[in-house]
Amino acid sequence: MILVTGATGNVGRELVRELDETGTPFRILVRDPARAAAFPERTERVVADLNDPATLPAAFAGVDRLFLLTPGIGLDHTRHAVAAAQSAGVRHIVHLSSFNVLGDPMPAMGRWHHEREQAIRASGVPATFLRPGGFMTNAFDWLPTIRQGGYVLDPVGPGRYAPIDPADIAAVVALALTDDGHAGQEYVITGEELFTIAEQVKILAAAAGRDIAIREVTTAEEAVASRFPNGAPPALAEAVTEGFHLMRADTAGFRTDTVERLLQRKPRTFAAWCARNADAFRIA
Repeated sequence: MILVTGATGNVGRELVRELDETGTPFRILVRDPARAAAFPERTERVVADLNDPATLPAAFAGVDRLFLLTPGIGLDHTRHAVAAAQSAGVRHIVHLSSFNVLGDPMPAMGRWHHEREQAIRASGVPATFLRPGGFMTNAFDWLPTIRQGGYVLDPVGPGRYAPIDPADIAAVVALALTDDGHAGQEYVITGEELFTIAEQVKILAAAAGRDIAIREVTTAEEAVASRFPNGAPPALAEAVTEGFHLMRADTAGFRTDTVERLLQRKPRTFAAWCARNADAFRIA
């Protein structure tokens, strides 16, 4: 039995679809059952909270494989999940980390993920660490300024990166959970195409059939708002600003062929993602 945390997020929703389509036995851990209402009725749900260890034994009962995605910047959720996994006899954890752990020096965002990885390693439970770069779904963060003024805030200028479709991340997660040979591995996963923000916006505008302007950020507050429109705690805001500074300096970009090697196909393109999600931006 597989337990899926973060099932209602961008990666988790795609993972549920992957596992459901292949008939793989799995269960999802949810805090709010209403957020899982769109999943197939046959999806097993357990209401629990990684912030409350007392709720976890029922979710982990009979589980031998765990997809662990912990939100925010703290370590408690990871510690609680790992302790529950140890008690339940989980034999394999697939953990969603971040490519930021590869930074030298490691940025703040990387240090938080590194601490989570270390907590999992210390547990003794065999694990696979997935370290994705930026998600294509981060484009949804542009919706508030598109709605308000028809523009996107650009915090990285000439910086390039290779965004990945969460559906590709989920496919790698499903592979690592269901096939042998992935325990002990660390997979850095990106898309294949390198873009500036302006180039992404041009593709998105074409798919949505509307004009979308680019506005360079002028303050740290605008930079944070481009990623977290509703604001962020100070520590996270500082880490985001640091991350954008590093991205702006990387005009060559970073990408891997991990998705193609593992899945035997090319990663999904940003144009294809935009075509699937164009309606959200047409009505903005």
